[in-house]
Amino acid sequence: MQTIYDYNRLKTFTKNIFLKIGCSEAHAETASTVLLSADLRGVDSHGVARLSGYVRLWEADRINATPNIKIVHQTPSTAVIDGDGGLGLVIAPFAMEIAIEKASKAGTGWVAVRNSNHFGIAGYHAMMGLEHNMIGWAMTNASPLVAPTFSAERLLGTNPIAIAIPANEEPPFVADFATTTAANGKLEILQRKQEDAPEGWIQDKAGKPTQNANGVKDGGALLPLGGDKVHGSHKGYSLGAMVDILSAVLSGANYGPWVPPFVSFLAPPADPVGKGIGHFFGAMTVNAFRPAEEFKEHMDNWIRRFRSSKTVDGHERVLIPGDPEREMEAIRMKKGIPLLLPVVEDLKSLGEKFEVEL
Repeated sequence: MQTIYDYNRLKTFTKNIFLKIGCSEAHAETASTVLLSADLRGVDSHGVARLSGYVRLWEADRINATPNIKIVHQTPSTAVIDGDGGLGLVIAPFAMEIAIEKASKAGTGWVAVRNSNHFGIAGYHAMMGLEHNMIGWAMTNASPLVAPTFSAERLLGTNPIAIAIPANEEPPFVADFATTTAANGKLEILQRKQEDAPEGWIQDKAGKPTQNANGVKDGGALLPLGGDKVHGSHKGYSLGAMVDILSAVLSGANYGPWVPPFVSFLAPPADPVGKGIGHFFGAMTVNAFRPAEEFKEHMDNWIRRFRSSKTVDGHERVLIPGDPEREMEAIRMKKGIPLLLPVVEDLKSLGEKFEVEL
């Protein structure tokens, strides 16, 4: 069962909750915009369904609602930012703006972040570069729910990667994906619907394949992109490891099994190797490589050629990364955002707690 909510009403509710936990007006506006961008783009696992999770982390004193976000080291084209334990939803756009500013002067800008928290969908931050004729990159490590190929231990997060590339007349190319067969949030959706997971998503605590959507809760693990070695899981493992290293080993955040969990009822590891969760952002101004208009015209040509590709039976067209999310955003901005009943009940409970009407 689903209920449809108008985007602006849902965003106002979300912003008011962030204000209630002590965020500034500017931070509450940014956090609600970033969070709702996930719902608009159809990534329901990373939108308002996670709002209560952020609140519980704040209640557990694991999110600082009034952080002093600052650059702790920089060069003309790089920076390291300490997020002071704030909302990743706020820290990430701040970091991407620094990357864009540096790219406008040096051609490229690269920013590593430590001492942060969950930052929503990676694609939002990568897309910030588009209006500046820049290619944007965003990635983050996450709490360890993923077993590397041949491992029975959970050592990596879902560790998403996003890249956004501008075009001219065509919509931009926007790839945003977890380095696992599925993000953990999609498991949470299956759990709410009481449905099984597809094959290749999870292994149980003994390392055997399972379709139990609660398999990770029962001691199992998510699997790297590919599912198993035969289908290329070693490549998904490598991608996830790359994100972990760039986001955390490079910035001074926690990495691997030391990344703190998103859920508030699990305590962070007692022997941290860094500060909070880590992110990594990049901005590359196209003009540093070739004239932007020339590049974007060729991107149009690239996109059109792929769109015109002959399709296999049963498929109407070849999609360009970003197509489904862009189309979903147009629909949901007009018709509203559907929320599952457990999410609605969760939000209503939040509203009652903070005296904010849903």
